[in-house]
Amino acid sequence: MSATAIPVRLLGHADGATLVELTLDEADFGLDTDLPPAPPTLAAAQHYLSNPAVLHWVAAHPAHPAPDASASTVIGHLYCVRIPLRDGLGEELLLYEIGVREAWRRRGVGQLLLAHMQQWMDAHGVADVWVCADSPAAVQFYRACGFEIDPDQPTYLIHTRNQM
Repeated sequence: MSATAIPVRLLGHADGATLVELTLDEADFGLDTDLPPAPPTLAAAQHYLSNPAVLHWVAAHPAHPAPDASASTVIGHLYCVRIPLRDGLGEELLLYEIGVREAWRRRGVGQLLLAHMQQWMDAHGVADVWVCADSPAAVQFYRACGFEIDPDQPTYLIHTRNQM
């Protein structure tokens, strides 16, 4: 089956239940599984999806093309954050997360999700998207999709504050 036959759509406020269910399947999407899944409440998921900075696409199983009916029909998803540029003359995207169900990997689903992101970028005049790749396989995937390693970029660091 061609990946182009797979329906992809951008989630919105009404898709909170889909997001809650996706969180329960993080391991199948190849996402961080060090901690048990902690799905957001429906209200929190709707709040997240209502944020204009959030762009979250889902690819549906071609036999069940209504991702809002059940998260189990979702075979891949991609989450980006819109970041305004300091000069006020546009924005860029941070590709924060992409995941494809184990059974659907290496069938073009990830590339299809990226193509939808790029179509959105073209339609909105966004030139740059950047991603932090966390494994050699991820680097290989992104490079195969046209991403380049920027030697001038700094090392990614994080500082986590203690919860109060």
